[in-house]
Amino acid sequence: MIRSTFLILITIIVISNLTFLSASSFSSKFYISKQNYVTAVLHNNKEKEIKYLKDLIKYGTLLKKDVSKYKKELYRLDRKTKYLKNRSTKKIKFKRNYKFKKTKIKSKKSKYNIKLIYIKNNSIVINFRNKINKKTIKFFETKKKNKYIDIFDIKGKFKDASPIKLKMDNVNRIKISQYRYNTLRISVMDSYNLKTFYVINNKQIIIKVIPKKKYKYKKKHKKVSKKKNIYKSKKVNISKSNSFLNAMKTIVIDAGHGGKDSGAVGPRRQYEKTVVLGIAKNLYNDLKSKGFKVYLTRSRDKYVSLRYRTRLANRKNADIFISIHANAARKARASKAKGIETYFLSPARSKRAKRVAALENRGDMNSMSYSSKNILLTLLNRSKITSSQKMAIDIQSHMLYSLRQFYGSKILDGGVREGPFWVLVGAQMPSVLIEVGYISHPKESKRIYTKKYQKRISKAISNGILSYFAKHR
Repeated sequence: MIRSTFLILITIIVISNLTFLSASSFSSKFYISKQNYVTAVLHNNKEKEIKYLKDLIKYGTLLKKDVSKYKKELYRLDRKTKYLKNRSTKKIKFKRNYKFKKTKIKSKKSKYNIKLIYIKNNSIVINFRNKINKKTIKFFETKKKNKYIDIFDIKGKFKDASPIKLKMDNVNRIKISQYRYNTLRISVMDSYNLKTFYVINNKQIIIKVIPKKKYKYKKKHKKVSKKKNIYKSKKVNISKSNSFLNAMKTIVIDAGHGGKDSGAVGPRRQYEKTVVLGIAKNLYNDLKSKGFKVYLTRSRDKYVSLRYRTRLANRKNADIFISIHANAARKARASKAKGIETYFLSPARSKRAKRVAALENRGDMNSMSYSSKNILLTLLNRSKITSSQKMAIDIQSHMLYSLRQFYGSKILDGGVREGPFWVLVGAQMPSVLIEVGYISHPKESKRIYTKKYQKRISKAISNGILSYFAKHR
């Protein structure tokens, strides 16, 4: 009797030890799978994404964790396998039928893909039902009977275009009509040649109209005074009308790469680290002259670790963090890829954003721990993401408008995008990463390397920052 009791006790101890060991091994496998999944997302490797998602679901279920988000992501990536647990075949069939019906409803709605048009802050805002690109809008100018007309042809249909007229300060007439079956036309008419530009943002187009008063004011001073006097008079106007300059905002500017990390290399051995340092210094001087407190993460050609860059911004209690970089493409696309882009922190969905993120993160990822990388997944609900997106839109629109005055259609709009850049992860304030052009492009690389271009783009970035602070005090 004693012997049998003793044997039972031994078996209970052995089983409990085995379960403890298996639980700890499952936990380590779960976190390794999580790390591998993040890496697969960055490298845009869908096969590995599916593989590690399956592992996450497997080990997460064994550890009794909530794996619903991983199931949803897996279902989105691999619809053929329909990896949905605890669902019968009847339910899956019902889901297919439901999806089929849903697409039918969508196709009916897509007849009018333009959702809403309204006026806000001297801008015409067009909201769409689906995502749009550069091909959605075409712009040209014309003149009829002493009236200047800026015409925007937009691909799509608007239900309330019959035609309609909108009212805006300092603009004689804004007409909206369904010009053709699938072309909406917006005409901005005035006796004065207005300056207009547009920004494409995901499901929205914003057409900005510059007020007449600003340009009349400039013309008067061009004949009478020198350039220095014009700059001074502008400065006085800004400080009077915008009280936020007196609040002494703090800005940290990060010139990407440096030292042993040269960044991208152009066709004539032009280094990204040199270009971005020149722009960062110009931006530093420009913002200093406007009353801001400004700090540089590096002021010379030296290597600076990722942690130091964001740590400096946090230590100085910066209001915003700006990281400056130059883009690059593979040899096969080097002669075609060009344009300026602005990124804010968020997990990237587009292939282009993932490619750029992989290029810019290359020098920093090795020094980062898994916990630092995992911060990316927990940042989605932070309020700074929204602020960063708004700042990115302001900077991108000012860069486009300013540079096109000098270079015209040569400046392409790469848009405002989201991407997982590790240099932005540690910053505790609104932050953006600016790609000032493609250093791999034969012609654009020449332009980027000139001091004129560097001064012009830094001036445009500073105006974008001013605009952001003016709107979001």
